Amino acid sequence: MLQTKIANIKLANCIYNASGPACSSLEELQALGQSAAGAILSKSATLAPRAGNPAPRYVDTPWGSINSMGLPNKGHAYYLAAAKELASFQKPYIVSVSGMSLADNLKMIAAMQEEENIAAIELNLSCPNLPGKPQTAYDFEQTEKVLAAVFAQNNKPLGVKLPPYFDLLHFEQMAQILNQFPLSFVSCINSIGNGLLIDWEKEETLIRPKDGFGGLGGDYIKATALANVRQFYLLLRPEISVVAVGGIKSGQDAFEHILCGAKAVQIGTHLMKTGPSCFAQISAELTAIMQAKGYQSIEDFRGKLKTACPVLKN
Repeated sequence: MLQTKIANIKLANCIYNASGPACSSLEELQALGQSAAGAILSKSATLAPRAGNPAPRYVDTPWGSINSMGLPNKGHAYYLAAAKELASFQKPYIVSVSGMSLADNLKMIAAMQEEENIAAIELNLSCPNLPGKPQTAYDFEQTEKVLAAVFAQNNKPLGVKLPPYFDLLHFEQMAQILNQFPLSFVSCINSIGNGLLIDWEKEETLIRPKDGFGGLGGDYIKATALANVRQFYLLLRPEISVVAVGGIKSGQDAFEHILCGAKAVQIGTHLMKTGPSCFAQISAELTAIMQAKGYQSIEDFRGKLKTACPVLKN
């Protein structure tokens, strides 16, 4: 009932993890393999291992989370080697890459090409928590250059993780760029960057890096995520799948994102808060909603959000 397909890659369950929380070590990746998640997505890899920003750099709140992790990860060679270790779970293994430069990204993507146990690559163009580093996907000219260089050497299914957009013109401009390339999917959205949360009793910021500025996740960003999923579903070529990320902690949240057009949904903050059992929980809730509405598959309602004006989508 929850099956889906992205770039001819079959997922038994349309729900899996977002790159970031609880996917850094082999043990965490194996826990995802043992869970009800439909795929295994790695932490965003850099060319060499990184310790990331100093702690405290992640804090849960009643409305979600704030973080300034700074891309702590074990380096791309670690996640490349993990592919063989994870093959026994018989789930698509997707590696996220987030190089500190275009040259780094090209080296990592080239290294992934011959590993048959890597089903796809997610190119992170949207990390908001690296001091001194802008988000590539807010620079449209640079995004086009990056994708042109990447697809000159890439043969695997590849998608991009995008930051949130807020202006309708920006949706159109980015979609025009993305539609030029043989992308398999877009994942939207990454956290909303440079939020600020305060412990008013202690009169201090919740996190320490970047003077307390960090990326917001969870309930804080659900409405923005829904809007981004909807706009890119309407603007991108039908061959480019939209993967939803942002504020998904229940079957209803997943249903709403799929109704907006998502072919799959990723879980981030809720995974961090509750652990891998969240996939079974959300799957059961989404299945119950679909059964109550008489839907046999997510394609029965995907993208069929009712609006004031009818929407035509090929």
